[in-house]
Amino acid sequence: MSTLEAMTLDQVVDTARYPLSEPESAAAQAVVDRARHELDTVGCTVLPDFIHPAQREVLRRECAALAPRAHADVETVNVYNIAVDRSLPAGHPGRRSFERGNAFVARDRIPDGSLISRLYTHAAFQRFLAHCFRLPRLHELADPLSGLVLNVVGPGKEHPWHFDTNEFTVSMLTQEADSGGVFEYCPNIRSAHDEHFPDVRDVLEGRGERLTRRLTLRPGDLQLFKGRYSLHRVSPVEGDTARHSAIFAYSERPGVIGSVSRTRQLFGRVRPEHLAAEGRAIRGDRLLD
Repeated sequence: MSTLEAMTLDQVVDTARYPLSEPESAAAQAVVDRARHELDTVGCTVLPDFIHPAQREVLRRECAALAPRAHADVETVNVYNIAVDRSLPAGHPGRRSFERGNAFVARDRIPDGSLISRLYTHAAFQRFLAHCFRLPRLHELADPLSGLVLNVVGPGKEHPWHFDTNEFTVSMLTQEADSGGVFEYCPNIRSAHDEHFPDVRDVLEGRGERLTRRLTLRPGDLQLFKGRYSLHRVSPVEGDTARHSAIFAYSERPGVIGSVSRTRQLFGRVRPEHLAAEGRAIRGDRLLD
């Protein structure tokens, strides 16, 4: 079995370059220091070739086999994931809508023995990520559908401009598109105290080149990203090959479960856990979303 269930961490992750099991070593601290610096300055860091070359095809095949399980439903959305018919002032960036064509494979449809699932739950991986984000520890989401998902962007589709509800996100490209499917983001375009609507509007209207960065990602690269404050998107996928990326979502506190409306939007269904938790969410800021 080509998963972490039958393999050591050293066989899956390039631990010579990223010594997850030796967090006190000078090599590990150097990786963490670089990640922290880039997260502080540009809101994003990429750890290239995180997965061993020998396992990248295993990673691709496993996730490609999961992709047909994605909930696919083209929706009209805005960058704040609020109702597109909500009354907003003239010129507000939330009035601009896009078609969201990406699809998500929910966590309950990802086998526990898959490589991405084993990595998501691995204590050394979680500890390493917590160090990079300057947190005492990370918690897996209690949400039975979110937490670990596969993002599928098919040919002709895109994941349009948006902000994340979580302050930080961890993702890994598992299959790249023939062309297009570029990750673009605007570092720290807003803060917890200021939406900076004029800058967001400039980006949406094509005048935000000065604010936008583009990343070249390859399968097996690990990306750590502060998506709560950085507007971002995956540009339209071109060619015949879909873009796949695993998203590893954690929280600073235990027991986090997504809202009923957002869960239904992403996965087309909810579970009893979502209904029971509705209305108990605690927001850390007053941003629109």
